[in-house]
Amino acid sequence: MIDIQQADKKALEMIAPAMQEAEEIAFYTTERVMEAFREERVSESHFAGSTGYGYGDRGRDTLDKVFARALEAEDALVRPHFISGTHTLTCALFGVLRTGDIMLAATGKPYDTLDEVIGLGPQSGDGSLKDFGIEYQQLDLKNGEIDYPALEKALQEPKIKMVFLQKSKGYQERPTLSAKEIGRVAQFVHEIRPEVIVMVDNCYGEFCERHEPTYYGADLMAGSLIKNPGGGIAPTGGYIAGRADLVELCSYRLTSPGIGRESGCTLNILREFYQGLFLAPHTVLQAKKTAMYAAAMCELLGCETAPAPDAPRYDIIQTLTLGSPERMLAFCKGIQAGSPVDSFVTPEAWDMPGYDSPVVMAAGAFVMGASIELSADGPIKPPYIAFLQGGLTFESGRLGILRAIKEITSI
Repeated sequence: MIDIQQADKKALEMIAPAMQEAEEIAFYTTERVMEAFREERVSESHFAGSTGYGYGDRGRDTLDKVFARALEAEDALVRPHFISGTHTLTCALFGVLRTGDIMLAATGKPYDTLDEVIGLGPQSGDGSLKDFGIEYQQLDLKNGEIDYPALEKALQEPKIKMVFLQKSKGYQERPTLSAKEIGRVAQFVHEIRPEVIVMVDNCYGEFCERHEPTYYGADLMAGSLIKNPGGGIAPTGGYIAGRADLVELCSYRLTSPGIGRESGCTLNILREFYQGLFLAPHTVLQAKKTAMYAAAMCELLGCETAPAPDAPRYDIIQTLTLGSPERMLAFCKGIQAGSPVDSFVTPEAWDMPGYDSPVVMAAGAFVMGASIELSADGPIKPPYIAFLQGGLTFESGRLGILRAIKEITSI
């Protein structure tokens, strides 16, 4: 049994240097975002939105340019019509891949929600990449790192069109890739095959580092606005950013060839998108601080954590190995009770489709499914790892973690 008040004080001391570094990164990325707003001369008129076909929507078109600058890319496509990160990634994959191409995943199997998009299951005729004659190959990480010899060998196959990288660990027990490491992969690929597209699933990773993968040479990346880049304000949406020619192809998949990005109304949502991007570096900072604090508190409980409390952070996900189903359920119960929405609900494990064991999910969010808001989830199986992410403010995140620790210690 630990003294929670003393542990709280100790945890804050443990993470003080790492929090200072995170604040410096947030200052740096905020400066870049603000410069993007200034360069594109954002004004009140850009928040007006549009209806119908959305022709001539200045706010929409300028938002693309602001995102492109903020994400250090040639171009960007930012739309409320992207319903999730999976949908955004799907538009990007179908936008640039063609029949006969091979998609090579170099960080192991992508997140589970892309299984049916790729066509990894027994289904057929459902419109997956496989159904359209696009092949899939996979290279697993070696000791948590890119297997460069295997990648070099795989690139000898002339039909490989894309090397796909998932920046974040997702539900996997592996390190998150840094933007610099992604840049190293991109350089390696382009030296062997300059025409091959290096695409990044950037979900959970935006504004966690000083620079984004596109800065270091990635050709294309995509993410969700109800994660990092929406700043906890955007109620829906996603973005695709990277080389201008590739972003243009993706826009044809989102709407249709011949229309692309020129149409698509934005109704009354643009203000939230602009404000969300403005807040994103600060909000990501809050999530990183919450993750550091959670790691420190759980280490004091004797739990394994990844990353460690003072380790560099390349995304907002924190894994906490809690060691038993009772402790895992108690932790999630505390996170739910420490949420501003649905705090009265008790999360229970259930047989979620696509998983081989029951899954528990705790989240009380203003935006349903928003991973930038405090949540904890994971499959109920050994070694009983909770995946924590988000926290709109460090103060509320800290309170949520304290409730979770109290639940664990009360068992």
